[in-house]
Amino acid sequence: MIKSRLSLLALLIMCTSVFAQEEEKEEKKVSISGTVDAYYQTNLTSSDASAQSFGTSFADETGFALGMANIIASYEGEKTGVVADVVFGPRGDAAVGGYNLNQLYAYWNVSESTTLTMGRFNTYLGYEVISPTGNFNYSTSYLFSSGPFSHVGLKADFALSDDFSLMLAVMNATDVNNNLTGDYALGAQLGYAGQYLNFYYDSGVVLGFEVDYTGGFDVTDSFFLGINAAYQNSDDAGFYGVALYPQLATSDDFSLGLRGELFGNHAKDVDDLPSVLALTLTGSYTLEDLTIKPEIRLDSWSNDEPYVDSDLDPTKSLAAFTVAAIYSF
Repeated sequence: MIKSRLSLLALLIMCTSVFAQEEEKEEKKVSISGTVDAYYQTNLTSSDASAQSFGTSFADETGFALGMANIIASYEGEKTGVVADVVFGPRGDAAVGGYNLNQLYAYWNVSESTTLTMGRFNTYLGYEVISPTGNFNYSTSYLFSSGPFSHVGLKADFALSDDFSLMLAVMNATDVNNNLTGDYALGAQLGYAGQYLNFYYDSGVVLGFEVDYTGGFDVTDSFFLGINAAYQNSDDAGFYGVALYPQLATSDDFSLGLRGELFGNHAKDVDDLPSVLALTLTGSYTLEDLTIKPEIRLDSWSNDEPYVDSDLDPTKSLAAFTVAAIYSF
């Protein structure tokens, strides 16, 4: 009788273990997502043959051009997970600087309020991101193009309350996969109700010091105002800027947004460095998983003539029309 009960107990323990293993396997989820984008661009104030573009990242070719193919694979468990984010194409090449890896990291949810992440992850600074689906405008701002794209290191995210969050990070110098100099960077982010104050510091090997504010407000149910402002300094020189992103949803399928940006450079004992006012008007029409974005952009510099007009004479301004197609899956 005792032997029979022991056998039954052993069988129950074995079954419980098997069921627990099966449940753990079911809790882990693999997902695949990504984007593909392409565009057409023509200059409005000069010939396309002049081979000039805005001084920002991406969408810098005339005629028909490619963006990138982005494939994201994630493996999510109850406490841990990994993300592998690969990119192919001009937009990806300009952003990732080798290996075709946009992001590659593992994370550990230490508790409900603390997450550790290690590997390569996109920057926490700025309003815009590399993926075209994460931005309202298709072309990118000077602030985004001048700041970091990605970091390699370790970060800790803390949910301090329902509204407050804190992130601390130690990383290689920004946009560097291999640390060949022995220099490291420190990062921090303080968030409150969707508003973020970001800090970055290295010893001057890349950016030096940067402080950045990113946020936005739902003015009405259909009108949103995004805000980005930043100041960067390294060896008494750097950049500054502010950008506003008013966006109006006119229907469930169509929205209209403007990015107005003032961007400039500064240097100690140097006055009247050139600055640029960049205005970008973008429409966004969604048809199932396809988004069409027509866009008109005008950049005008204060005291510099970096462009040429249709007669090949130097000019302060450049205007262009772009229409982009972005497919998400």
